[in-house]
Amino acid sequence: MQLLTKVRRIIRWIVLLFFGSTILSVFAYKWLPVYVTPLMVIRCVQQVRCGETIRLRHYWVPMEEMSIYMPVAVMASEDQRFLEHRGFDLVEIENAIREQVSGRRKRGGSTISQQTAKNVFLWPGRSWLRKGLEVYFTALIELVWGKHRIMEVYLNSIEMGDGIYGAEAVAQWHFGRSASELTRPNCALVAATLPNPIKFSSKEPSPYMLRRQTAIMKQMRHIDVFPAK
Repeated sequence: MQLLTKVRRIIRWIVLLFFGSTILSVFAYKWLPVYVTPLMVIRCVQQVRCGETIRLRHYWVPMEEMSIYMPVAVMASEDQRFLEHRGFDLVEIENAIREQVSGRRKRGGSTISQQTAKNVFLWPGRSWLRKGLEVYFTALIELVWGKHRIMEVYLNSIEMGDGIYGAEAVAQWHFGRSASELTRPNCALVAATLPNPIKFSSKEPSPYMLRRQTAIMKQMRHIDVFPAK
């Protein structure tokens, strides 16, 4: 009986510690820059294991110091209903389920909010545990951060090339300019690589990337400039 009581007490403290620490970290990142993410650490470890030089290029800048076309491009490419949903795009989720049931090519249903939660707080993977935590963190950042901060963190932390994270780093290393100087075609090209920024490059785009860039630019016409903070 005493053992059971101790186990319950330990579980209770573990639960309290989990919720307390995660909620605290979400509130902290509402104002603090995100200088490192789990994916950055994982990539660096992978590079060391392969005997390679560590590649980590990441410069945090406020969204006001990025091109106005950058958030428009990623919304056009990744999540066109970003400003409308509350973290989960039910339309895309329904479409993804329908395609999976019919045996057609699987599509991702993750929103920018979900990708941000995964990038900042979690690790890559497809387990049910990670997906459950992703839902939890997505709901938290939607509640605490709001759309402007979610987009700002996303554009600063998303992988945009081999060892390159965020709009400022990709602007400097692939275009030789700052994030504020990126043109509309530049932003569309960066957004075109996001499904797989290791395989696809905005510095040396393939014909396929250029076609994606054109398609994204067409979609950008239907998306307004991201609202000011």
